[in-house]
Amino acid sequence: MDTLLSIKVFCEVVRAGSFVAAARHLGISNPMASKHVVHLEQQVGARLLHRTSRRLSLTEAGQLYYDKCVDALDVLDQAEAALGDRQGEPSGVLRVTVPVWFASNRIAQLLVQYQKRYPRVVLDLHLTNSKIELAQAGMDLAIRVTHDPEPHLIVRRIGTVRLVLVSSPDYISRMGKPQSVQDLERYGAVMPNYRDRNDYLLQGPAGMIKFRLHGLMKVNDTTLSRELVLAGMGIAMLPAWLIEDDLRQGRLLRLLPDHDSPPLDIFASYISRQYQTGKVRSFIDFFSAAMAS
Repeated sequence: MDTLLSIKVFCEVVRAGSFVAAARHLGISNPMASKHVVHLEQQVGARLLHRTSRRLSLTEAGQLYYDKCVDALDVLDQAEAALGDRQGEPSGVLRVTVPVWFASNRIAQLLVQYQKRYPRVVLDLHLTNSKIELAQAGMDLAIRVTHDPEPHLIVRRIGTVRLVLVSSPDYISRMGKPQSVQDLERYGAVMPNYRDRNDYLLQGPAGMIKFRLHGLMKVNDTTLSRELVLAGMGIAMLPAWLIEDDLRQGRLLRLLPDHDSPPLDIFASYISRQYQTGKVRSFIDFFSAAMAS
């Protein structure tokens, strides 16, 4: 078997936490993924994984081997990317972690446009609302939507996102339209479960007002949040670009239109400048320009 391919499969099994998830991500069968790991164990003469019916974990030898393999694969990726840079075209695998709620239809369209412009870059996207350690997870880049970027990472602001308070016409016909921020306490809300608090800010004629929403349901995906609000579940603070058509066509109503939420910054974050290869620069530059348009 191809040892380099086996190493890549082994690393993906560790990242994914199971043979099934790794095989699905790599587009191979579960037995084939297992064969690759067995091949490596025979090559190195040591057991790399503890296998039980419920979970996988690295052995002591497996942890040492995994750390070295991740470093080696990073070097190979950087070498491939550097060669692509010399030829004037970014290339190689670009591993990016993106918040689940941020990966909307608009982002999907931008990814397609990026891939057309840079066909030699293979995007490996990991969707999670948790802040993962980039080096430990083998990520090149993270997209964060926050007021407080992580100080130990190099960050570049690539855009902003504004939240809009909305509801369906049906829900408002049942509950009545709020006349003030204080009225919002009597409405049920669809909330993101990745937020630690239910507090929000709105800037109105009287200044900045902090308020709390009463959550009826919590989800980690804004697309589902939108569908629930459209179905009359309650009110929600949703990204403006996700609901532009709904507002234009009257499927959703903007509540308290004389109040705006402070924009959230969108950052591209990476570990250090030595990791800013052509593929990383191309991704950041492309999305920065796209978000500004």
